[in-house]
Amino acid sequence: MLSHALIVETALALVDEHGADALSVRRLGAALGADPTSIYRYFRNTDDLLLAVADELLGHAQEGWAETGDWRADVRDLSLRLHAAYAKHPRAATLAGHRTTGRAHEIQAVETLLRLLRAAGFPDGEAVRYYHALADQTLAFAVQHAAALSLPPDALAADREVWQGTYAKLAPETHPNIAATMPLLDAEMQHGAFAFALDLLLDAIAARLPAVASD
Repeated sequence: MLSHALIVETALALVDEHGADALSVRRLGAALGADPTSIYRYFRNTDDLLLAVADELLGHAQEGWAETGDWRADVRDLSLRLHAAYAKHPRAATLAGHRTTGRAHEIQAVETLLRLLRAAGFPDGEAVRYYHALADQTLAFAVQHAAALSLPPDALAADREVWQGTYAKLAPETHPNIAATMPLLDAEMQHGAFAFALDLLLDAIAARLPAVASD
């Protein structure tokens, strides 16, 4: 029996395995063992299906999340969960991470983040601005990371090797700052910077609280 949930999960699995080309009614129908035209009873077109896949990723990110009462820790945890959900499904993330779905899981994420920021004491204008910054930073890092993970293994390895193969060989006379920091730079560039960047942004937002309280 077809269902909205079964179609979306099957589409997500196909994109994970085959990339963007897998998101076709013909291929999806074959994977479901159903007439491809039957999918149109649930989705208007493939873009409608893509938005459902994008919203499913947001749903995965929020599964099991529990509020602690510490707004900063809760925002941080939710943002990290979103980043991890995209990393788990990198091919789908590169297709869907920049879309606005207007669907249940996205709406819940927006509602939750705004509630956390407003409950922390930020006025509405500040809460909306900080929500926007957090959402854009999280999605940008997530999609960039997903794009890297979607590369063929040899291309990904080659990109990582550039630091040792090119940067490490630059002379101090021509590139003194790279040469001086090369061991640190090489080590740093081998892992993602999202958690650190998120903490920087959250520190900046938290620093606004005293000023907001005194206004």
